[in-house]
Amino acid sequence: ALWVAALDHVMEFLARESEVDLKQIRAVAGSGQQHGSVYLNASATGALSQLDPRRPLVEQIGTIFSRPTSPIWMDSSTSQECREITDALSGPSALADLTGSRAFERFTGPQIRKFYHTEPEAYANTTTIHLVSSFLATLLCGEHAAIDPGDGAGMNLMDLRRKAWAPAALDATAPGLQDKLPPVKESSTIAGRLSSYWAERFGFSTETLVALSSGDNPCSLIGVGLVASGRIAISLGTSDTLFGFLPQPVVDSGGRGHVFGSPTGDYMSLICFLNGSLAREQIRDAAGYSWDDFERVLGETPPGNRGRVLLPWFAPEITPHVPESGVRRYGLDDSDGPGNVRAVVEAQMMAMANHSEWMGVEVDTIYATGGAASNRGILTIMADVHGANVYQLEVGNSAALGAALRAFQAFEVACGRGTSWDEVIRDFVTPLAESRIAPDPERVELYRELRRVYTACEEHALGRGEDPASFLARYQDA
Repeated sequence: ALWVAALDHVMEFLARESEVDLKQIRAVAGSGQQHGSVYLNASATGALSQLDPRRPLVEQIGTIFSRPTSPIWMDSSTSQECREITDALSGPSALADLTGSRAFERFTGPQIRKFYHTEPEAYANTTTIHLVSSFLATLLCGEHAAIDPGDGAGMNLMDLRRKAWAPAALDATAPGLQDKLPPVKESSTIAGRLSSYWAERFGFSTETLVALSSGDNPCSLIGVGLVASGRIAISLGTSDTLFGFLPQPVVDSGGRGHVFGSPTGDYMSLICFLNGSLAREQIRDAAGYSWDDFERVLGETPPGNRGRVLLPWFAPEITPHVPESGVRRYGLDDSDGPGNVRAVVEAQMMAMANHSEWMGVEVDTIYATGGAASNRGILTIMADVHGANVYQLEVGNSAALGAALRAFQAFEVACGRGTSWDEVIRDFVTPLAESRIAPDPERVELYRELRRVYTACEEHALGRGEDPASFLARYQDA
């Protein structure tokens, strides 16, 4: 119901407080929080097609849910279900090859299996299971909308190459699941037109097309302009995320990353590092620095940090899998403020570079987004570690912008026009030319060597390798 109330609120704002002429909107597409799921009973179809425009939407849908809660990506309570699905599908590598990811607690398939296990009667009363994105499109057009391959791939249920539900994955998750899921259709598919409810209540046109919605990550891929090979984006937020365009579905056999469908019809990679800005803040606060101090210190400490390495696992890490928190330091004292500042940023950038090699992409351009992307010192290390040009983007809500651009592209397809994705994003997603940070060749070579050292430290910390002291010595003496 909170999703519905939020949509009510957005529409109320557009109609009453914005200067947008709602009748001029030709198409709309949505961005929904990826992996979240919504469970509807048999009354939903009739209720959504007979809405009263005199009443708020949220007041009319109280009886349509077979499950009152909507588990989202923050719920990691499905470890047992992940193991069961993995075993049924012959192990994590086979599951990743089929669906694009190993079984993840935050993914929708394991959540559905938990629902089936813990509330079998409610599961039996469920007629339709939507993702947040497809539920949004359903609310807009008043009839059940399909799921697109971008969001569908974040369920551990979709055959990545066929872009259709994988029968073996469905059978491993819950009985009768095929009949409860909307079909998978291409991202540019038109789900329908805005229902009369929105026209009569807020003044939209009933001729407005509703394109399929997608997940926030696939929408962000478009919103930062990743529509061709050689480009990746790094979002420096609470967690740090690396995502990029893939022309083919290259799957990470090590299970560290994900591959989803892209709204372009291609694929996207995504790797999440939990210890992002929170780790940088921990180091900053421990040293008593401001963010200006943090950036200044980055410029004053030597690249490579004289072989002093930090593994910034302040919280259990996703990539690599670190089940228990605990910061590890090699050749570095916790009281060394400048050394720790450089160490945390170098560690984060080297971890990103090392754990994204499976993508097989020759990266020449990185678009940096997120709050910490304003720190030029961090972006300089990013450029040198990855050996790529780094640009800042004049993009705020990249997921919302990506959804709007998807709506335009779907409208063009519906009108029979072959507008390219480069044309779609032109003038909307342009890197700031003056923001370019070019990699320094000498530092690129230094980090190429240091990345191997970082790997040795990581393996040692995880109990899989020898003490890396001998590797670090050459840098400490420099």
